[in-house]
Amino acid sequence: MSRTPGRLRVAVAAPLSEENCALVQELEPRIDLVVDHSLLPPMRWPADFAGDPDWRRDPGRQRAYEAAIDSADALYGIPDVDPAALARAVRANPGLRWVHTMAAGGGGQVKAAGLTAEELGRVVFTTSAGVHGRPLAEFAVFGVLAGAKDLPRLTRQQRDREWTGRWTMGQVSRQTVLVLGLGGIGRAVATALHALGATVIGTSRRDTAVPDVPGVCAVVHPDRITEVAPTVDAVVNTLPGTDATEHLVGKRFFEALRPGACLVNVGRGSVVDETALADALDSGRVGFAALDVFEKEPLPGDSPLWDHERVLVSPHTAALDAAEDRLIAELFAANATRLLDGQDLLNRVNTVEFY
Repeated sequence: MSRTPGRLRVAVAAPLSEENCALVQELEPRIDLVVDHSLLPPMRWPADFAGDPDWRRDPGRQRAYEAAIDSADALYGIPDVDPAALARAVRANPGLRWVHTMAAGGGGQVKAAGLTAEELGRVVFTTSAGVHGRPLAEFAVFGVLAGAKDLPRLTRQQRDREWTGRWTMGQVSRQTVLVLGLGGIGRAVATALHALGATVIGTSRRDTAVPDVPGVCAVVHPDRITEVAPTVDAVVNTLPGTDATEHLVGKRFFEALRPGACLVNVGRGSVVDETALADALDSGRVGFAALDVFEKEPLPGDSPLWDHERVLVSPHTAALDAAEDRLIAELFAANATRLLDGQDLLNRVNTVEFY
């Protein structure tokens, strides 16, 4: 699929350190990297692929950046993390065959590019799914534990210097947790919760047989989650944002949920109806919510979630890990090997539902 037989010309469209450039080429020597670090925005933290928002290319450097992209067989990253720039790149470069997105949920960016069916058929898109599994699983466990141990009450009493009588805390080892989605992140969450002794129910649209995931005792179709809601003590969302998952966790689900249940969201904000969540928190149907993602980001200043004492707001940072850049580089190199060897690529975007 490359223009030079047996080799792959890759334009680095997102920040990639010199160390990780060398790693990619070490892992797959048949890659020819096209990279000019002066054309890429400085990163403010690990995996900051959009870079400093105040940084700009002058017209000459923008032309050089686009020329590199237009010469490539594959792109490491969506140009400037911008769907419009992705559309331009696909249309300007008929030789482009593969684009790797930095996000686990990169399908949403591909959808936003508004590509035609022909363009979606010509270019393969992959995501960095799986790289974030362990960090997000740790946040999910943190959220479930915080709900079980009533972190808001502890925080409030400490702030008020209030020493009350003792009370019984929830035990995760005796809880049932519903994990929405059993992809890479969901499986990591299920495994981690199982290690704490929790009973885990998973969801799958394709297979309702118990999968090979430690601790998952049952699998239900997402359409049936309201049926199991009265039996669960906590819910962890790991689902991507698609038309099928939008507001899957909404008013009907919350009304069926066991009172005082915990909600953790490490998937996509659009899966949870935040208006219905706010009502469920006010009524006590949801006892605690640990949220790393939101319907609109940044979370608007007038959102009631900011001030609710039983909500933990995390600014979409739970997946961030110092090793993330290296792990994505390793994944990219592995997929490059697959591409060059004529094998199916890992984490290929479904260009019908865009996940």
